[in-house]
Amino acid sequence: MSCLVFSLPFKEGDAALGNGGLARLSACQMDSLATLDFPAWGYGLRYQYGLFRQIIVDGFQHEQPDYWLNFGNPWEIERVQVSYAVKFYGTVEEEVSNGSNYKVWIPGETVEAVAYDNPIPGYGTRNAINLRLWAAKPSGQYDLESYNTGDYINAVVNRQKAEIISNVLYPDDRSYQGKELRLKQQYFFVSASIQDIIRRFKDVHDNFDEFTEKIALQINDTHPSLAIIEVMRVLFDEEHLGWDKAWDIVCKIFSFTTHTVQPEGLEKIPVDLMGSLLPRHLQIIYDINYKFMEELKKKFGQDYSRHARMSIVEEGAVKSIRMANLSIVCCHKVNGVSRVHFELLKTRVFKDFYDLWPLKFQYKTNGVTQRRWIVVSNPSLCAVISKWLGTEAWVRNIDLLAGLRDYASDADLQQEWRMVKKINKMRLAEYIETLSGVKVSLDAMFDVQIKRIHEYKRQLLNVLGIIHRYDCIKSMNESDRRKVVPRVCIIGGKAAPGYEIAKKIIKLCHAVAEKVNNDPGVGDLLKLIFIPDYNVSVAELVIPGSDLSQHVSTAGHEASGTGSMKFLMNGCLLLATADGSTVEIIEEIGADNMFLLGARVSEVPALRDQGASVRVPLQFVRVVRMVRDGYFGFKDYFESLCDTVENGKDFYLLGADFASYLEAQAAADLAFVNQEKWTRMSILSTSGSGRFSSDRTIEEYAEQTWGIEPCKCPF
Repeated sequence: MSCLVFSLPFKEGDAALGNGGLARLSACQMDSLATLDFPAWGYGLRYQYGLFRQIIVDGFQHEQPDYWLNFGNPWEIERVQVSYAVKFYGTVEEEVSNGSNYKVWIPGETVEAVAYDNPIPGYGTRNAINLRLWAAKPSGQYDLESYNTGDYINAVVNRQKAEIISNVLYPDDRSYQGKELRLKQQYFFVSASIQDIIRRFKDVHDNFDEFTEKIALQINDTHPSLAIIEVMRVLFDEEHLGWDKAWDIVCKIFSFTTHTVQPEGLEKIPVDLMGSLLPRHLQIIYDINYKFMEELKKKFGQDYSRHARMSIVEEGAVKSIRMANLSIVCCHKVNGVSRVHFELLKTRVFKDFYDLWPLKFQYKTNGVTQRRWIVVSNPSLCAVISKWLGTEAWVRNIDLLAGLRDYASDADLQQEWRMVKKINKMRLAEYIETLSGVKVSLDAMFDVQIKRIHEYKRQLLNVLGIIHRYDCIKSMNESDRRKVVPRVCIIGGKAAPGYEIAKKIIKLCHAVAEKVNNDPGVGDLLKLIFIPDYNVSVAELVIPGSDLSQHVSTAGHEASGTGSMKFLMNGCLLLATADGSTVEIIEEIGADNMFLLGARVSEVPALRDQGASVRVPLQFVRVVRMVRDGYFGFKDYFESLCDTVENGKDFYLLGADFASYLEAQAAADLAFVNQEKWTRMSILSTSGSGRFSSDRTIEEYAEQTWGIEPCKCPF
């Protein structure tokens, strides 16, 4: 393999097909499936606009449509001949077939799902798999009726109404219309995919006897969980297999991966909405739940409290369908995404289900593909690794990176390693200057936190730490300032449109940056940069140029976390809490090669119970007061943000972890001064990243969950 970078006159933008780590995780897994020669397909929606483009105006986030398809997608193949009718609303009637009663769903609205294929080639193999995306189009039948009656306007309205289904990723579901659109998206995606899978199977099989041997369906979180009910509906209502046989097939082909860590975060769909949009599916869910409740009565007797917790149907002010409970009841495997996450599933999130079916539960720690996150994004480092290992085989067998440990203290490797980092920092510094007009020093530590803006990810902890650093520098004399390790603090990420606190964190970043970056007394000792519209292309630039990377979620809130793995592969040192996959990273590279902070998962509940009595350091009180008093402007605007971390409302424990955070940052400063030590830690980080390849994750799924083997292309 030769690590060459070609400069093209035109480069298409990022595909707006997902949001953050979960979507990128799926892309990494597709790369591994293709490279390891597994027979697999991926399904998704072909979003017209994706999530949104983040525009920053005066420090405030504004959302604009992401017109990523305006100039076409050169990698997709439109399959106009592959389309399926997807039904909504309507009524359910009964009919008799061969002496048995069956349900028939008469839809009130129909749209067409048209396929767009995106080939996913494997590395070092002739194998290529397929990502099939669905776009919503109006039903030709209704279009024709409107045109024939001269109702041109209605025809246009029908087209717009249909196409909106696949227009935008994650519609705002605070309103009924938003909830309905989201459920429409979920079912549209599920229905088209299941029809396609069954059609392709029936093309070569006369019956369903081998269906469970040929098909394995993996549900990635609960958004596609309606696939379970859709398969049941098709097999029972349309193929007339009978309930027991259809149920047996469903339970054998489906497995479920959950990324949820808090029970209150589990997806629920109001029964009224489900009954209106998908009336037949609601009936099937009730039938499944009835049989499940009868099974629980036999197992646990009249334990109504347990029955209520485990029921698929949640009674209450708003009667709802618990999609996670549905998935667990119907799937043969339930997977967590890290060891810490697995323990949370067993003891907190799904404890009742684990007690009932302990063998259903497993975990597969997430991974990322080294082919994207080293070979493509960091070709200079790729070349150095291949040179010192004497082989390029690590691109397929990443465990070979462990061989770098033998050279971690070698002066020549360290020099080459630092040169690669300097080149990458130069690229990043040029990007920052072009973006913001701020010139940053290459001698400074590039301290990075790029991820979705959320309270549990604690970008606010980072900003308050920057304020503390700024406050300390301001109070120093000239002699002490010369001892300060220069920092370039880089933050990037999007806030959900309706998430006001997250948007205020973004504004605070900009308000602090305005003060810090324009203070001549501070100069190059501290800079704060917010990178707008964070996406994969930006990550490929930022991650290789980072010295330190922050992953500081409150312990117990990050199911896995794949961002840390990308930084780890690129030799960036981690400043992190013992959360999600970080616990396993510690085992691979050692706690002395990273900077750990904060309460452990087991300590968090007790700290929360203490509420306002939790002791917080004076430094924390001071920096929050600086924000509250308007030191950075916008006093009234930031008041509610300050309220989230004071007076017993600090749910994510920023105050409790602040002293530990400052200690970890001080340890990072001390290590950075000793460049030989820092470089050795960096090399050991990369050498210990093999366990976090998506290749390992996929191999575990293939063996333990799907029961599939590699199938090499014969040509």
